[in-house]
Amino acid sequence: MANASSSSPLRSAYLVVYNALSAAAWSIVLYKTALTWYTSGHQEVFFEVGEWTKWTQTAAALEILHSLLGVVRSPVLTTVMQVSSRFLLVWGIVHPYPFVSAAPTYSSMLIAWSVTEVIRYSFFATAILGMCPGVLLWLRYNTFFILYPVGIFSEVSLIWLTTKIGGLESMIRIALYAILVIYVPGSYILYTYMMKQRARVIKAASGK
Repeated sequence: MANASSSSPLRSAYLVVYNALSAAAWSIVLYKTALTWYTSGHQEVFFEVGEWTKWTQTAAALEILHSLLGVVRSPVLTTVMQVSSRFLLVWGIVHPYPFVSAAPTYSSMLIAWSVTEVIRYSFFATAILGMCPGVLLWLRYNTFFILYPVGIFSEVSLIWLTTKIGGLESMIRIALYAILVIYVPGSYILYTYMMKQRARVIKAASGK
């Protein structure tokens, strides 16, 4: 979610609260995922944090509405792409086929998602307040170099594992194969979008 598209105090207050709560929710995902993975193994992560993750991600549907209504300046296309791809994973893959979550890539996906979102939401909340620390700015526009590939690889892995389920309806399998093909241009669009954002921020910071 981008910064508020106007200086309305009410709008800014809403976005600060939304981003702060979202950062807190994803912090719980990160903490529980890391702790469970370390103490009990990746096979137990879903049972500890799967339901919380599902509803935390579902709440992100508000971001599409924010973009459509002009509450923020985020491009609608990239917002829809990112939110819908995650909806696919939590509702279309893991919810109906929870046993795929036993794969280590489920845990790596949650780590990539949660670290990304804790940084992103914290960045937006503090930026709206005009008190964003430099380290948070750096994390926002540099960690995606690693977190995006990890997240994308993990997502693709889980979708691929789902296509191998015995007895899966042929139309569902075909749809999942089509989604895997779409992931190639989709990932490129999201990655290059972040690269452009990073270049813009660096240029602004350098005063050029």
